[in-house]
Amino acid sequence: MAQSSTEAASAYEQLLTKYKRIANVENAGGILSWDQQVMMPDEGTPARSQQMSALSALGHELLTDDEFGELLEAAEADDPTDEQADVLRELRRDYERAVRVPNDLVEKISAASSEAIPAWKQAKAEDDFEEFAPHLEKHVELKRKYAEHIDPDRDPYEVLFEEYEPCLPLEQAEEILAEVREVLVSMIEDIRESDTELAVDAFEGEFAADEQEALARDALSTLGYPWDRGRLDTAPHPFSSGTQFDARVTTRYDESDPLGSLFSTIHEFGHALYTLGLPDEHYATPLGEDRDLSVHESQSRLWENHVGRSRAFWKHFLPTFTEHFSAVDASVEEAYEAANQVYEDNLIRVEADELTYHLHIVIRFELERALVSGDLAVEDVPEAWNDKYEEYLGIRPETDAEGCLQDIHWAYGNFGYFPTYSLGSIMAAQLFDAAAADIDGLDEKLSDGEFGELRTWLRENVHQHGRRYETNDLVKRATGDDFAADAFLDYVESKYGELYDL
Repeated sequence: MAQSSTEAASAYEQLLTKYKRIANVENAGGILSWDQQVMMPDEGTPARSQQMSALSALGHELLTDDEFGELLEAAEADDPTDEQADVLRELRRDYERAVRVPNDLVEKISAASSEAIPAWKQAKAEDDFEEFAPHLEKHVELKRKYAEHIDPDRDPYEVLFEEYEPCLPLEQAEEILAEVREVLVSMIEDIRESDTELAVDAFEGEFAADEQEALARDALSTLGYPWDRGRLDTAPHPFSSGTQFDARVTTRYDESDPLGSLFSTIHEFGHALYTLGLPDEHYATPLGEDRDLSVHESQSRLWENHVGRSRAFWKHFLPTFTEHFSAVDASVEEAYEAANQVYEDNLIRVEADELTYHLHIVIRFELERALVSGDLAVEDVPEAWNDKYEEYLGIRPETDAEGCLQDIHWAYGNFGYFPTYSLGSIMAAQLFDAAAADIDGLDEKLSDGEFGELRTWLRENVHQHGRRYETNDLVKRATGDDFAADAFLDYVESKYGELYDL
């Protein structure tokens, strides 16, 4: 017997109620993860590992429950509205992936992450890859099993990539990245051969960490960070996490590099602003969750690069900087040049300039693909990492701490994550161009410290939609064009062509 409209509507509402429980379990896990990286005592790992494993297992059990699948089918069969259909599409994708993975494997992956994170921290501090290697080996093994359960007939890396970017085919992502890589390799060579000298010493000196923190707080307030829904802390690897009601930012401080903490803070502000821009009324549903990591990264890179590294930003923010550090005697143009220099010898991804950054990503992308496929053994990672740095960037790490141990991602088992960084940068340029076309005098507004119209544009065109639109559709709706590398390449060629007189 066919279900009545009332019964089907009830199925949709029951489905959302069940999903909200899942989302809240995941959000609770997010807070525990934040605490582990920011505040948890060093000896808290054994208990935290069990807590995280239990929450992961519970979320997986709730999502793969037979009743969830039955309600999903019932809701799909009731001629849903457009909005409901978008929600059901997302729930169907989540359900079908999750139901193929055994619950004990989910627990093992979560436990492995909780154990690997402190091991990574210690290995990095002691410059000892062998300390971390068994944990990486375990993650690779578990993630291969995970991908095999989801689809044994596909490239396991492609399956893992979909964890972070389910709406962009890996083939499309690779084509975009290949186009960017080809242009940047040539451009970076031209820059290194350029005789142009930038004001690279504009921010040299010693900058106390506590004053850098005060500067970071001023930067967040200037850009419009709502402190009643967030906080700033430090972490070995800066990150942002949370919900539209509580989106937290972390950074780190190097007393010889004040721009590092400033841009890290602005980057994480972009992530937090996206999270905070998700609609309150759709909390713990797909309409109140971020689209995925490429879109998320587009928001952080837009604020970091298109705003924070712009002349307009420095026209407004340089006086604030010199209030905190009076020894700095730089003009706006000198600050702009220092903020946009292309480094010849930087080994650290999170400290990389805007151009060489993408070669850092390519290296990680190629290595993790080889790890997952079995073409690279874990024990050979340090040498392979160093060889690729020498090949692509002409520099070779002297330690594993500044080489293959610098990122936390593999400690989480996050294989397939890294490409989204470059995809986000490429998307950021396209979105910023569209915003500049829609907002009269955007550059002048940023120079005057007026960031509200840009925040509003991003909220209306990106944030408020949550997961309603898939990635390509979201970009097309926001910009009028298909997602492509054109805007990014025009941006870097114009900006760095001018800076280095290419």
